[in-house]
Amino acid sequence: MCENDKMKPELILRLTILFSAAASLVLSVALFFANDATTDDKLNGIFVGTWVPSILALGGFLVASQRRSG
Repeated sequence: MCENDKMKPELILRLTILFSAAASLVLSVALFFANDATTDDKLNGIFVGTWVPSILALGGFLVASQRRSG
């Protein structure tokens, strides 16, 4: 098995994690700063914003565990 074949799944995992975190951040900002944002919309924006570090932490755990097993 070539070294490049081994790196491809890890690269896909990393890109998926980064895309998910970025999408969560964009959604959070959109909810918080919407033109007709009520208090509930602002709270929803803050809630979605807390997903970003959670997604990144989960991704770091998955990448680390994949490296150990591989």
